Amino acid sequence: MTTNRESVTFWFDVSCPFCWITSRWIKEVEQVRDIEVKWQPMSLSVLNEGRDELPEDYKQKMTANWAPARVFTAVAVEDGEDKLDALYTEMGTRIHDGGQGGKDTPEGYDEIIRESLAAVGLPAERFDAAHAETYDAKLREYHSGAMDSVGNEVGTPVVKLGDTAFFGPVLTRIPRGEEAGRIFDGAVALAGYPHFFELKRSRTENPEFD
Repeated sequence: MTTNRESVTFWFDVSCPFCWITSRWIKEVEQVRDIEVKWQPMSLSVLNEGRDELPEDYKQKMTANWAPARVFTAVAVEDGEDKLDALYTEMGTRIHDGGQGGKDTPEGYDEIIRESLAAVGLPAERFDAAHAETYDAKLREYHSGAMDSVGNEVGTPVVKLGDTAFFGPVLTRIPRGEEAGRIFDGAVALAGYPHFFELKRSRTENPEFD
C-alpha cells in the first residue's frame, strides 16, 4: 500500500530562537501527520556577510555562529543528512532550552558543539570543522538552496512544503499535538495555492520554549 507523505525541507540555523520554535513545531507535526522531513543547514553568518550597517554586537554573534553551521555541514557531508535531526535537537536544546544562546566570540559554542556531538554518537573529529573553511563551500551551497527556494529578503527558518518554500512560519510558542497538525494543514493549503506569497504582522512577544 502506498501513502502520500507530505515532503518537508527545513533549513535551519541553530542559533536562531524563532527557527528553534518552528523546528519543534515540525517535530510535533511528525507525530500527528504523515510527513517526511529533510533537515538542511543554512547560515545567518552567510546571510549577513558584508552588511557593515549591522550593530557591532550582532556582527560578533554572526562570527560566533560560523562554528556550529560548519559542524552541521561537516556532519551532513561525512555522516549523512539524516544525522542532522538528532544533532540539531541536541544542540538546540542546550542553546535555547538551556539558555546558552547569543554567544559573541568565535569559540563561544565550542563546548556545546563537543558535548552535542558526543551525546548523539557522532565522531569527535567533526568538531575540527568549526574553525576551518573546509566545508564552507558546501555550507554556502546549502544556504543557496534555501535562498533559491524562497528569495533573498528572508532569514531562518526556510520551510519548503512540497514544491513551495516560505520564510517561517514565525512562532513564539510551540504548538503541540493536533493543534500543531491543524496549523500544518493550513500552511500546506497556502503552499498549494500558487498565487499566495506572504502573511505578516508585527510581533508583540518574545519566544518561549516550554
